Amino acid sequence: MTHPVTQSLNLLRENINPESWASWKPQGLGEVKPHHLYETLKVAWDNKDELQYAWNILNKGVCDGCALGTTGMKDFTLDGLHLCTVRLNLLRLNTMPALPASALDDVEALRQMDSKALRDLGRLPFPVMRFRGEKGFKRVSWDQVMHYLARKVKGVSPERMAFFLTSRGLLNETYYVAQKTARFLGTNHVDNAARICHSPSTTALKSTVGEAASTCSYKDWLGTDLILLIGSNIANNQPVTTKYLYYAKQKGTRIVVINPFKEPGLTRYWVPSVPESALFGTLLMDEFFQVHTGGDLAFLNGVLKTLLERGAIDESFIAERTRGIEALKTHLAEQSWDDLERYSGTSRSEMERLADLLANAKSAVFVWSMGITQHQHGVDNVKAIVNLALSQGFVGKPFSGLMPIRGHSGVQGGGEMGCTPSPLPARFAEQWGFETPDFEGHMAGSMLDAAARKELDFFYCVGGNFLETMPDPAGIEKALQNISVRVHQDIFLSSQMLVDAEECTVLLPTTTRYEMPGGGCETTTERQVIFSPEIEGPRIEEARTEWQVMQELAQRVHPEKAHLIDFKDSQAIRNEIEQLYPDYAGVADLSQQGDHFQWGGRSLCSDRFRTPDGKGHFSVLQPPEQQLPEGALRLSTRRGKQFNSMVQKETDPLTGARRLDVLMAPEDLKERQLDNGDAICITSPHGELLAYAKSAPIVPGNLQVHWPEGNHLLPPDKRALSGVPDYNVVVYVKKHVKA
Repeated sequence: MTHPVTQSLNLLRENINPESWASWKPQGLGEVKPHHLYETLKVAWDNKDELQYAWNILNKGVCDGCALGTTGMKDFTLDGLHLCTVRLNLLRLNTMPALPASALDDVEALRQMDSKALRDLGRLPFPVMRFRGEKGFKRVSWDQVMHYLARKVKGVSPERMAFFLTSRGLLNETYYVAQKTARFLGTNHVDNAARICHSPSTTALKSTVGEAASTCSYKDWLGTDLILLIGSNIANNQPVTTKYLYYAKQKGTRIVVINPFKEPGLTRYWVPSVPESALFGTLLMDEFFQVHTGGDLAFLNGVLKTLLERGAIDESFIAERTRGIEALKTHLAEQSWDDLERYSGTSRSEMERLADLLANAKSAVFVWSMGITQHQHGVDNVKAIVNLALSQGFVGKPFSGLMPIRGHSGVQGGGEMGCTPSPLPARFAEQWGFETPDFEGHMAGSMLDAAARKELDFFYCVGGNFLETMPDPAGIEKALQNISVRVHQDIFLSSQMLVDAEECTVLLPTTTRYEMPGGGCETTTERQVIFSPEIEGPRIEEARTEWQVMQELAQRVHPEKAHLIDFKDSQAIRNEIEQLYPDYAGVADLSQQGDHFQWGGRSLCSDRFRTPDGKGHFSVLQPPEQQLPEGALRLSTRRGKQFNSMVQKETDPLTGARRLDVLMAPEDLKERQLDNGDAICITSPHGELLAYAKSAPIVPGNLQVHWPEGNHLLPPDKRALSGVPDYNVVVYVKKHVKA
């Protein structure tokens, strides 16, 4: 009989794999890496005045960070703790007190502060207004400000008003009432923050597989043969997924990364909730394919061309469930390997290497982010991923699927609640009892274009900051100045609130998701609709939930039909959502912590695709040419230690890069006679940036700058068909010599 101690040692050996360790140094001592224990202690210190409330938010609320989805600190994929530094770093936004009223007296003083300093002032405490030319904001009552806004809206043509909603923290109920308010007032100019991130995914997936969401679940990561991360840095934006990757590798999954930059956080990571990984780190990436910025489509076309030439495709799946393969075969046969290599920035042998991996796999999950979507050809990039998945039958089956991973908790639900500018189906007007507008509305970017042309008189923004999320911030500022009345409803100050409006800027304090009376729900990347309860705690006395304010505005503008947009509470909103959205059957039953359902089930497209003909559609795609002028480089933007535009630390713990460090290949540094750390000047047709060179494992001919610091280098008018801006540009780099 085996001794109990021996049994324990054997069990320990079975669950520990030194070959996967990132370092033998305990907790990566001395490594450039996140220090999770320190971060946690700092967050506790920052929230020391409201520790109980902070704990209740974490323990009972649904995360307001990325769209992985929780109920309290549990998720739906793994047992155990679900918590990451993204959520912890956002915690103070929910617990901080109101800013001092005197802070709003001098706008010029506020303009001297950076965005972090503005946030750190505290919560917006009450409604304020500032007419153009006034020194500061003046406090007003809710009745005064609503009377003013209603009077203004009555005098504005519906074609000259617009609504925009951010993604962080917003719940489905707010999105739903916002878009209903817009239509009640006669406009389709309503949009959400997916327009600057995953709108190409929505467009491409809807046209090819009939779904505007992930076709699989996170559970499919655990047991799949391959996870392909394409243009994604989940270690930065969704760090808790590194835990999924750890356990996926335990089951034999191979992790494939396709990216211009060899992300340190995808190479190795210290997963804090896994003892072995927390102590020694984990080597995550098994295979790395390095492509040019914008070269993904050419690379994926080359991989598929190889698979087709070898006959390494799922013939029965393609014949039974898809359309368009013959036209695609013909097109790919005509694409030359020389062009595919040149445009992708890699070799035919690398394309063949990935083809081998796919041909030998029985399952695969394709995961992508902004590196795929934030291009003028972003829709085609996503379609190229779909082509590859369809060719192998890796859609609609266990441990396989397409996953545009969402970086914000509210973004999936925003589009699903109709908060987009397209005309609505007839059933909405029938249900609501009023006619809905039939014109095509403005997307977020075209709202700003209209403002630049002085064609927008009223703009209602819930959160967001266009000055720090869009290209051409100087042009954005001028556009914002052209709008007669701008409303900004948010929990804290942002730089765009300080831009003069043509007549008046209105700031309205709002509740957080944890303060919404009666609670609400969010929809995650994997289509889990989760109830987030109202959490008892301190309140900003005059803060009001966004949907309540927009509903009252609509009722004041048209009091004669106020009964047609009259929700007494959030439950009433969910009741109406269920009546209009078949996928959301069951949302009316969500009322308690832990209540949830996954619309569509674990996998979509398992029986048929929700396209008009029920088939998955292959797409014929032409890669964009990658011809660089002599001495030029491809620039793309990246995030550091930040959440969207909210910079949280000056140095990125994953890369060691400071905010003005520019990631460049050693070969490009040498060619320009630059040393690591040299001051450099980057010029594009649109602007100039003084920064510092940082040697990094990026493919030669490419560089990356932080966002929003480099946004003024970007083209102001290049967008994908879906409306997402192109966050890439051709630049020149030279050593900066002080005069």
